[in-house]
Amino acid sequence: MLTKIFPFLSWLKGYNGGSFRADFISGLTVALVLIPQSMAYAQLAGMPSYYGLYAAFLPPMIAAMFGSSRQLATGPVAVVSLMTAASLAPLATAGSEGYIAYALLLSLIVGVFQFLLGALRLGLVVNFLSHPVVNGFTNAGAIIIATSQLEKMFGVYVDGREHHYETIIEVCKSAIHYTHWPTLIIGALAFAIMFGLKKIAPKVPNVLVAVAVTTLISWGIGFKHDAKVDIAAIQSGEAKELIEKFNAAINAKPALEKQQTEVSLQLDEAKKAHDKMAILNTEHEVNRIQLEIKEVSEQAAVYRKEIRDFLFRGVEQEGGMLHFYAENEVPEGAQDDGRTWRIKVGNKALKTEELTMMGGGAVVGEIPKGLPSISMPPLDFRAMSHLLASAVIISLLGFMEAISIAKAMAAKTGQRLDPNQELIGQGLANILGSMSNAYPVSGSFSRSAVNLQSGAVTGLSSLFTSATVALVLLFFTPLLYHLPQSVLAAVIMMAVIGLINASGFIHAWKAKKYDGIISIVSFLMTLAFAPHLDKGIMIGVGLSLAVFLYKSMRPTVTSLSRFEDESLRNSVVHGLRECQYIDMIRFDGPLFFANASYLEDQITARMENKKDLKHIVIVANGMNDIDASGEEVLSLVVANVRSAGMDISFSGVNETVMEVLERTHLIEKIGRDHIYSTMEKAICAVHESAHKKSEEGQCPLTNVCYIA
Repeated sequence: MLTKIFPFLSWLKGYNGGSFRADFISGLTVALVLIPQSMAYAQLAGMPSYYGLYAAFLPPMIAAMFGSSRQLATGPVAVVSLMTAASLAPLATAGSEGYIAYALLLSLIVGVFQFLLGALRLGLVVNFLSHPVVNGFTNAGAIIIATSQLEKMFGVYVDGREHHYETIIEVCKSAIHYTHWPTLIIGALAFAIMFGLKKIAPKVPNVLVAVAVTTLISWGIGFKHDAKVDIAAIQSGEAKELIEKFNAAINAKPALEKQQTEVSLQLDEAKKAHDKMAILNTEHEVNRIQLEIKEVSEQAAVYRKEIRDFLFRGVEQEGGMLHFYAENEVPEGAQDDGRTWRIKVGNKALKTEELTMMGGGAVVGEIPKGLPSISMPPLDFRAMSHLLASAVIISLLGFMEAISIAKAMAAKTGQRLDPNQELIGQGLANILGSMSNAYPVSGSFSRSAVNLQSGAVTGLSSLFTSATVALVLLFFTPLLYHLPQSVLAAVIMMAVIGLINASGFIHAWKAKKYDGIISIVSFLMTLAFAPHLDKGIMIGVGLSLAVFLYKSMRPTVTSLSRFEDESLRNSVVHGLRECQYIDMIRFDGPLFFANASYLEDQITARMENKKDLKHIVIVANGMNDIDASGEEVLSLVVANVRSAGMDISFSGVNETVMEVLERTHLIEKIGRDHIYSTMEKAICAVHESAHKKSEEGQCPLTNVCYIA
């Protein structure tokens, strides 16, 4: 009983010094991969990079202690990070305080949902995400994740558009206009180190080596090179004018938003008073203000892009101060410092007395020292209603990824897995993670593989992983200051290459063509609707359910004939003649309200088409269930067949269906002597009477008779 509540107690059975040593080495190895990966994935989720370390602190330990897999490594993962960003983008600006608060709230909702599914033993609900849908989504997700990092790789800055492909087009345009070559080179170097080590020395932690080498290079060459200057240092009238216009547009927005709030309150009061004229007037005012807000936001976006496109050259003045001239406006004879400078501009008004000029690349920067504080995320019920649908998809998708990895490892180790216990472990990891500043997490394929290959024996390895992350947060965060952002982008791109699996489409197509179509449609819709990833998944799930319903409504109803191996097979598929006097009709699937009339139509068609038909045998081996509608149709079929001067029997009726026939007394109408345990017994019983005065030379139910 104790091990059910506290699964980690089972680790102690047979545990020894060798196991401890293996778990310690595995935990340390996973941590060396997890630390840079978690920071990269945090940025993919729209969070500051150090929140990845927070997500790598408590969740791995909690998931291991309360899950059922001993080798599953939990923490930030690519697909869940991407889904988190997609879920939060409509609610707040990436990286803002509000955005972070919503991310923690999302983690809490995901955790509660997963925990409840596990506690209520509802792990099977994950089956709603069929393999073709997940394959299509994962492949599209990998492409979206990889392309989303191009901005950091080229060292450019663009505003996100409504669709992901539009954003990528803007990134390409900006890269053509200007690429920061040191950023691209250092990102490419990190990629080359990781790829090379993976091929040459797979046991070496390639991510850690790439991060360490590029961070040292970044520190050595002064990769980040920013300068704080007064607007007077900008020697371009056009640039100054753009800054002024941008600030005016940004500063106009708060006043309009405040006005919108006041008018919305007036609208609520008018609705309470049922004053129709006041409602119409205030609604008109709300719409007008919303249009103004949209207009100033669009203006700000235009000015922001133009400011970002401005490239400057720094010319040193007497006293060492730099003046910044537009590239084509540098005075004749003036010697610039050799750098290309840009104005750093975001979603806030620029401080004209303290503009940030960027003359180098972007780095991780300062990471707060110490462990995250433990506190409950603020509960915003309005935001929770917006996040609920996304939380459900993240919960199911994250768990599906985790359980797939855990099953693959269990097949190698011989360990028994409990999917519901795994849901509880993942749920608690997200719940407690949300209280320690962690965004949603899941099981990681790459880190779990590292954990298994390193020889992890129990989940204690994940405790060592968490302890290593804690040490980094407490003592080693200054070492990460100079880590280039393009290196984190390369880490993400390298990690998601393994998610691209074109063979999954081919496999699904070979299994069933409609599965292949569902997989391709899920892939294309996810790409088309990105960053609204939930739409791609919902379309895939909807198609899967539609196919399931269609197949349930039109199950296979086939006539049987004798095949050369002496079995009874589908006569149409194998080109066999059918008996003129007996029709062995096999029905595959449960007989219920959606398909009962289909069976009736099929039997009626056979009665009309076969003029010499004397006996129908319904082969019910595949009929595993029946409801009231199905029973009613069976009763009607029996009556219709017999009123037409024919007879009807059943073979292979299972216990579940027989119980219904007994309770409804339909068995008396059919006749107990017309129900046979096997098809062979049914043929033997009805063959002679059905073939009286027969002109059939050989019966296809007793002989192999191919269609000439």
